[in-house]
Amino acid sequence: MVTRRDFLWCAGAGAGAMLVAPRIVFASAATDRRFVFVIQRGAADGLNIVVPYADPAYATLRGPLAIDPSTAFKLDGTFALHPSLVQTAKLFQDQQALLIHAVASPYRDRSHFDGQNVLETGGGAPYQMKDGWMNRLVSMLPASRANANAIAFAPTVPLALRGHADVTSYAPSALPQAPDDLLVRVSQLYAGDAQLHALWSAAMEARGLAADAGARQDPASLGKLAASFLGRADGPRVAMIETGGWDTHSAQNPRLAAQLKALDAMIAALRDGLAEHWANTTVLVATEFGRTAAANGTGGTDHGTASAAMLFGGSVRGGHVLADWPGLGNGALYQARDLKPTIGLDSVIASAAGETFGIDPDRVSRVLFPHPDANGLRQRLLRG
Repeated sequence: MVTRRDFLWCAGAGAGAMLVAPRIVFASAATDRRFVFVIQRGAADGLNIVVPYADPAYATLRGPLAIDPSTAFKLDGTFALHPSLVQTAKLFQDQQALLIHAVASPYRDRSHFDGQNVLETGGGAPYQMKDGWMNRLVSMLPASRANANAIAFAPTVPLALRGHADVTSYAPSALPQAPDDLLVRVSQLYAGDAQLHALWSAAMEARGLAADAGARQDPASLGKLAASFLGRADGPRVAMIETGGWDTHSAQNPRLAAQLKALDAMIAALRDGLAEHWANTTVLVATEFGRTAAANGTGGTDHGTASAAMLFGGSVRGGHVLADWPGLGNGALYQARDLKPTIGLDSVIASAAGETFGIDPDRVSRVLFPHPDANGLRQRLLRG
């Protein structure tokens, strides 16, 4: 729901789009830990992001779409990282990136709308739940000193953060900044309104923070902007970043390379901007479902099932690929077409979020995902 507060934040800051079509949501809580969820809308191709180059069926299934392992970053004897992910490879080498393969939510029917609904609500089926798992996560954290529990860098708040927690919004704009004279006049207009004056003042405060961070629309500036909010002592502690453009039915190789380059730059800027706070930050990157194991006839791939997720942060148990690899042979594929899920994305989220905030992951799982997870995760993802 778009509230008057949503409108005022957008009016003060503007709204825009970037190469990776970002929309960010922040939630504040009285803790020094930070958790960021990056959603890849459109079904990102995990098989060409974390490449199973040693699987004998990979090159045959992918044909000209197969990533040449000599150009990629080899992670171990089985997997390599897409060559566009330069900063991700450095984080992996520094043991601050954990790559998780053959992962999926409970959804299996390959519709973007339904798949994103399941991923964001935490339900076992589409439209089973009305609020988002991130909103429920915020309710489990210590009370915040801030006026609002969450802030969306978007014209509207994504489903994952909708619920009882108070949410406002902000978005970097492609338009010129509003003249100071106009802003002064609007402030004077609202000065006598008990409700709108407070909302406008909050919008102007956020606008000032964004200006200090150089709120532009390129991926690196987005990461810097997110870090400027997350790094504040009284700032937000839970964030969501939306990226789009991952639906690569055609011309996949150049499109995916551009998408991953943008994502890589955003993660690196977030890391650099957080500086010492990076040690207390966990960033999870995931998509609603993967893509077909085989290439289609138009230089791309179609909607699939399992994909790859990425976990970043200074306390992440990184430097390896977490996978119960099912293989890509004919008998191993899900419905004879897709990478088979062997790790539940819900359990990854519950473990990452729970460990970040020092809450029992089983308890987090019961609150965020109130349905059985057949592919539960039973190992720690963070150090300490």
